[in-house]
Amino acid sequence: MRLANKVAIITGAGSGLGRGSAILFAREGAKIAVADINDAGGKDTVKAIKSAGGEAIFVHTDVSKAAEVKNLVKVTKDAFGKIDILFNNAGIPQRTMPITEVDEADWDRVFAVNVKSVFLTAKYASPVMKGSGGGSIINLASISGVRPRPGNLAYASSKAAVILLTKALALEFAPHIRVNVINPVAADTPMLPKFFPAGADVEEFKKKTLATIPMGRLTTPEDIGYAALFLASDESSLVTGSALDVDGGRGI
Repeated sequence: MRLANKVAIITGAGSGLGRGSAILFAREGAKIAVADINDAGGKDTVKAIKSAGGEAIFVHTDVSKAAEVKNLVKVTKDAFGKIDILFNNAGIPQRTMPITEVDEADWDRVFAVNVKSVFLTAKYASPVMKGSGGGSIINLASISGVRPRPGNLAYASSKAAVILLTKALALEFAPHIRVNVINPVAADTPMLPKFFPAGADVEEFKKKTLATIPMGRLTTPEDIGYAALFLASDESSLVTGSALDVDGGRGI
């Protein structure tokens, strides 16, 4: 198993890409701290992991709040004794709209969940990771942070910030902790319709999105899970500060 004896925190693991990665990491031998603001979803992920013979705990966490992130790190260390892997998967979308319609509070919330959370988790988890001998931090950004599209200003800007923050953290934490980022294209999860304009025909906008992807399909939880698995494992021991586009060619 590629993550045998490893301990991983995965934020946003109550559904979608995070849940898929949590289940995969557990199957590969990692003990998982499932972090999410969605209690029911997080507990369902833990149940799925345990039913397959893995080890997991659920920790209710609003990743935009320092006190809750500190608690997540403490509970994980108390439960498993160390932290080897941090996968910052939690994030929120922005509906497609012109800048004149973007509410200031919505802008602030997007940056709090998508960017501030990476700062907070890295700040509080990195000392524990270094004390455990180092490890791997994986951040989830978006190909929108590389190649934005109209009407997605807050989201694209937040993900661009995550990409640069990843590179800055990679320099600061080397050689003890590797830090990398994954840039998915639109994912086939329940969150996808929340990116579309209010009242839009979901299937029509899916078709328009697919038309921008050379490989002709959306990202799946498995796509991100296996990319994150490589970056979490010792197979990527010399990889840090890198951005892995899992986008079907959209960023070209």
